[in-house]
Amino acid sequence: MTSVETKVREVQHFINGNYEASSDQQTFEVKNPATQEVIAVVSEATEQDVEKVCQAAREAFENGPWRTMTVAERCAKIRRMAEIILERKEEIARLEAADVGKPYSHAVAGEVPRAAQNLKFFADFMEQQGGETYPMEDAYINYTRYEAVGVAGLITPWNAPFMLTTWKLGPCLAAGNTAVIKPAEMTPLSVSLLGEIAKEAGIPDGVVNIIHGKGSVVGTAITKNTDVDLISFTGSTATGKAIMRNGADTLKKFAFELGGKAANIIFEDADLEKAIPVSIQAAFLNSGQVCLAGSRILVQRSILDTFIEKYKAAAEALVVGDPQAAETKMGPLVSEEHFKKVKSYLEIAKEEGATLITGGSTPELAPHLKDGYYLQPTVYLHEDPKARICQEEIFGPVVTIIPFDTEEEALQIANDTQYGLNGVVWTENLKRAHRISHGVRAGTIWVNCWFVRDLRAPFGGFKKSGIGREGGHHSLEFFSEAKNICIALN
Repeated sequence: MTSVETKVREVQHFINGNYEASSDQQTFEVKNPATQEVIAVVSEATEQDVEKVCQAAREAFENGPWRTMTVAERCAKIRRMAEIILERKEEIARLEAADVGKPYSHAVAGEVPRAAQNLKFFADFMEQQGGETYPMEDAYINYTRYEAVGVAGLITPWNAPFMLTTWKLGPCLAAGNTAVIKPAEMTPLSVSLLGEIAKEAGIPDGVVNIIHGKGSVVGTAITKNTDVDLISFTGSTATGKAIMRNGADTLKKFAFELGGKAANIIFEDADLEKAIPVSIQAAFLNSGQVCLAGSRILVQRSILDTFIEKYKAAAEALVVGDPQAAETKMGPLVSEEHFKKVKSYLEIAKEEGATLITGGSTPELAPHLKDGYYLQPTVYLHEDPKARICQEEIFGPVVTIIPFDTEEEALQIANDTQYGLNGVVWTENLKRAHRISHGVRAGTIWVNCWFVRDLRAPFGGFKKSGIGREGGHHSLEFFSEAKNICIALN
């Protein structure tokens, strides 16, 4: 099957309710990572454009109707956005497959519906919120209100651009803030639609704004801008550090979801019929370009050979190819630069003496995909958990199996990392499941499952995997200011 034809799209900024070009008319190209064809020409913002969009968001916050309208009215408009997303889910999913390279089947059945659910969830959740009262005998009573903070800079990554943008936009809007969205320059297509979706849903002009361009220019300008009150960012740990430095002078609020190098721990009593397919998904979903990827597979030595045999067969059975094709389970990596970075770890693995189990090269593909950034699902075995391929976030379809003997050793290996976003535990022993879950220093632990999300639950990382938590009241607290009001009763 050939790639679904995608015309070259013109993508502009969405500022104060209208799409418009950059002030200097500069643009950049976006390519399809499956074919290297140009699929979009995107307006590239200047610092002047960033100033304009931030001012529009500030004006809409201070003088527009959004933050002062009733919660019910505001949330009804957010729910309408969710409905429109579902009405356009095939279009959005095709765009995600085109610029991210993820399989269309995954985008249309998983990520786009989740994006709609993000918005609906926070609209519903906001309407259920109350405050607190603190009576002081009969003399005074204190009560709390949760009010919008102001203008939020939402800086989102390239691996799940649409879903992760709505994950931030939902609580941002529900709390009454206005937003300046900066999508990743490599994957702006689906996010660019959020402007027109917001407008169609009846959200006032200036509340949802989108600005495109390089992170070094646009992202930096947003984080330094005095009209921006808070920054929610998902991306690399290095970029998170830079955002903190840039926003320090204006004392912005920060919420960061950063890198990961999760341990996927397979004990000898694990049900391998469940553990193998889920561990394959945890390793190779979106070509391994997932911060939650279970890329360190810790396997108890007593079942090592059996696990390797089954896991190797499952990895080799994955259909790698055109992301627009229904049968594809793994598409290309997102860009040439990232492809080269991931491939460099194949050389590092050789230098470090890792044993290649499967993969490690470009797959045989149809002629129209010959220039795509494809890599086979790649699996290594390494006895040294301190090796670079076991420690550094590769962010590609490359995983390492690390043997262990005891619970204590598994826990020590799992925690021997600068990251702490998530972990996975496979065991039929309930007491062990609790012991290991308590012992792994990470923000989310999945036991006998992976990637299951209750949007009420806290999501975020320990150590260098983030600051703060998202989800449920954690998100609303970040996007709100708590105000105490004390009333004299006498």
